[in-house]
Amino acid sequence: MSGKEKHRILVVDDELSMREFLEIMLEQEGYLVTLADSGESACETLGKEFFDLVITDIRMKGVDGIEVLKKAKASDQRTMVVMISAFATAETAVEAMREGAYDYIPKPFNLDELKRILKEAIKARKEIGSGPGLNELGDRYHLGFLIGESPQMKKVYDLVRRVADTRTNILISGESGTGKELVARAAHRLSSRSSKPFVAINCAGLPETLIESELFGYRKGAFTGASTDKEGLFDVAHGGTIFLDEVGELTPAIQVKLLRVIQERTFTAVGSTDEKTVDVRIISATNKDLEREVISGKFREDLYFRLNVIHIHLPPLREREGDLPLLAHYFLQKYSREFGKNIKKISAFAMDILARYSFPGNVRELENIIERSVALETSNIVLPESLALSNFRTGERREDRRRFDLTSKGINLDKTMEEIEREYILKALDLANGSKQGAAELLGINLRSLRYRLSKLGLSQD
Repeated sequence: MSGKEKHRILVVDDELSMREFLEIMLEQEGYLVTLADSGESACETLGKEFFDLVITDIRMKGVDGIEVLKKAKASDQRTMVVMISAFATAETAVEAMREGAYDYIPKPFNLDELKRILKEAIKARKEIGSGPGLNELGDRYHLGFLIGESPQMKKVYDLVRRVADTRTNILISGESGTGKELVARAAHRLSSRSSKPFVAINCAGLPETLIESELFGYRKGAFTGASTDKEGLFDVAHGGTIFLDEVGELTPAIQVKLLRVIQERTFTAVGSTDEKTVDVRIISATNKDLEREVISGKFREDLYFRLNVIHIHLPPLREREGDLPLLAHYFLQKYSREFGKNIKKISAFAMDILARYSFPGNVRELENIIERSVALETSNIVLPESLALSNFRTGERREDRRRFDLTSKGINLDKTMEEIEREYILKALDLANGSKQGAAELLGINLRSLRYRLSKLGLSQD
């Protein structure tokens, strides 16, 4: 922040070590820091001095953090307030956010996460309003409706842009819910075929008896019920792009007909002897290992090579480092607008829980979770209880896979955050045979942090 305006921060905490730690860290980041050892002292200071941001503990003797928050907002509505506490309950989080807190962070907090939140809070002070929508995201953040800034997604964007305006067939692989159809649509929009139809077909969703007539059409009288001629989806897609989702589900007979379309650019409707010429670009997708399907004889090798001229692999969400917050906030804005709600944030607690989840359903599952959360939430911030945690497992952080999975050992997630934390600590101590060092390692925190939390929660340290 050298050479730029230095922002003023007031730190309020009744624990000396925490005040000193935050002072050192914040000054290293270039902030001007003022300390207050109590809520009373903080309120007195706020009555005399101006601050861009206030970081305050919630549970303090006498005047608590909520009163400090109210005083800060009364002094200047633009002042951003970040609440920190070892006692993380949904009730206090709701109260804090309703009183205008910017965010609510549990102790002990992740230092990088705190720095990120402070930067966002300072930025929000300057630019009051919601974050960027899809149209406002820079090119490096999205491609069409694909959103992400991870290195893996940037490689996908680059490859799609390079091959979009060619006639080359593309095969997109990836787990369910990763956005394969969005890649196909992006490639179509970036091509010279963009003014022509984009036709998407779910090969797994069409009955075997109907798929040929759906793809290639039929003539009147071809079968019982065929009272008129009907165009197939290849007819509809002429001049444009046809997207074959779950192409690995096609039957051997249809695979032969598809291979002919690719090689000869002709096909014959069911019940007809006339060949029709078609100009389509084929983009296919699968969540199967097609190479393995070829080896096992379930998929034609010649068709596989015709479809897989350009291969684009979409990584699962759990491997897309840094994309989860970007996606979550985009879906938050989308469904807040759709439901007519004014929910602008996902609490630090809720985001931490999402970050620990493995998302077997990938981006589609994340969107469903956020949609449900917005629908259930009654405050102006998404809290952990709105995530309906009983409906899915809480996994490990990607960087902490070596840690023991405490949630699989009987932790009940349908409780307040303070109760959950207490159960985590007691379970860790039990698994570590009473060893605080061992429990701290299981929990992924240092020994000092564990002792701090034991003291705050009123648990014996004997």
